[in-house]
Amino acid sequence: MDKIKVLLVEDEDVLAMIIAETLGKRGFEIKIAKNGVEGWSMFNQLKPDICIIDIMMPRKDGISLLQDIRKVDEFIPAIFLTAKSQTEDVLKGFEAGADDYMKKPFSMEELILRLKSMMRRKIPGIITNSPVQEVSNKIGPYEFNHKKLELMFENSTIALSQREADLLALLLQHKNSILDRNIALLKLWGDDNIFNARSMDVYISRLRKYFVKDTHVEILNIRGQGYKLID
Repeated sequence: MDKIKVLLVEDEDVLAMIIAETLGKRGFEIKIAKNGVEGWSMFNQLKPDICIIDIMMPRKDGISLLQDIRKVDEFIPAIFLTAKSQTEDVLKGFEAGADDYMKKPFSMEELILRLKSMMRRKIPGIITNSPVQEVSNKIGPYEFNHKKLELMFENSTIALSQREADLLALLLQHKNSILDRNIALLKLWGDDNIFNARSMDVYISRLRKYFVKDTHVEILNIRGQGYKLID
């Protein structure tokens, strides 16, 4: 099996070296960029399997870098590193397309676990106790194919990210009933903390936009409980 290629964009030399040495010993192939401009160039050359990006960097910050990456690759897993704990910074990262974040200082073992978890999610069918749907599922006039990461409406097809598809699959399993918020967070994010909860809200908002072509399909926010997909 080929090594997982990791692009690390981090301007702190010592931290970058520690991460590179640790991941290298665990079988990852890692390349380091020292700023966002270098990271963008290296991303296009390397075609990595996963990105680790520091938010605060010279020349081009991590959020701007990920926004550029998402224009050409919607699905590559990306994790932010941040020294800031403010909710708004984490939210900006999720809105830019981040899948996860870690606040400095962090455990190398935890980073490795999160990377492995994110790579498993990249492969269809890794929702706990939830096999991938190999056939299309009807959601009102839409057809959803979890395996292909596609949501179809008439003659148009919306390409979904793995996280969007996994979340929609959970909603579909609980169609017309409540999907418990904490259960969804634990299954997809592995933790129900406030930052992951805000991230899920961002993904719910994205999914709602995909269903605007038919007003009968709704994703309702059930206050204090979770979400309900109705069609």
